[in-house]
Amino acid sequence: MASLRALECLVAVADSGSITQAALLLHSSQPAVSHQLASLERETRTVLLRREPRGVKLTPAGRAAVADARRAIEAAASAVRSARAAGQAAGGVLRLACAQSLTVPLLAAVIRQWHRRYPEVAITLRESTAMDEALGLVDSDEVDVAVLTAPSTGRFTITAVAEEEIVLAAPTGHRLAEQSAVRLEDLDGAPLVHFTPDNGLSAWLDQSFARAGVHPETVMRTSVTTAAPQLAAAGLGIAVCPVSAVSDGFPGAVRSFSPRWVRQLVAVTSAEPDPLVARFIGDLRSHGMRVPRGARTQLAQDGPPAETPRPSS
Repeated sequence: MASLRALECLVAVADSGSITQAALLLHSSQPAVSHQLASLERETRTVLLRREPRGVKLTPAGRAAVADARRAIEAAASAVRSARAAGQAAGGVLRLACAQSLTVPLLAAVIRQWHRRYPEVAITLRESTAMDEALGLVDSDEVDVAVLTAPSTGRFTITAVAEEEIVLAAPTGHRLAEQSAVRLEDLDGAPLVHFTPDNGLSAWLDQSFARAGVHPETVMRTSVTTAAPQLAAAGLGIAVCPVSAVSDGFPGAVRSFSPRWVRQLVAVTSAEPDPLVARFIGDLRSHGMRVPRGARTQLAQDGPPAETPRPSS
């Protein structure tokens, strides 16, 4: 295959009409340019240049080759520019995955900010309700970073980006809504709007309930994280969910647990983040988790220190 240097020599000769001038343009020697042109002619198996007393002229084959040679040189230069821009976090493609419930409260504002600041960066987003699915996308190099709750596996690079409170959602007037904060034990036997097994919160909550010796009564299940608090507010029971699942204008009651219950949100990459990914992760950390105003005003302001329940191994 013809080298890029040989193509550069052909274009330089075509532009200058002289091997000597081409060598000057390329900061090379005349023998070196002649060697590259001879190599290119061997590769193409045809004569590309006709040497004349006043310089050189392209043959029809040479003129045909020059057009593609210019495109190849520009493509190579474009590849370098793109790589440099991505390395400087100013261009390229950023492929994201995230837990479905985190798209709006954590990622949306940062993505909007990037669209304004870094218009040359193309951002793609894939949402998932299953941690294994999102981790698989990272593992197979289909995404650059996944934003999730902290995984138990140690084969990835994990960067903490935010904390999110786990809260109780209940109908207004529910007995648990009369308390400023709720203990996990208070949920024993309570009718629960739970999550379907394809939502990662289902197994995580079951493990947390089992560890606390609490057995709520599941009355229905939903795969959509934001639907659980709405169904609870409609009078079907209570829901235990991330605070980000509680929408603005939520018609029910939102209460903290005592002690406060939080989970850590992390950025997962297959290796140390490159500059583009590292800048995005840094902006996630700076922005933090958006908590809906209505939920924020309802939550208990004071209480014991937070603790983060961990799924049992």
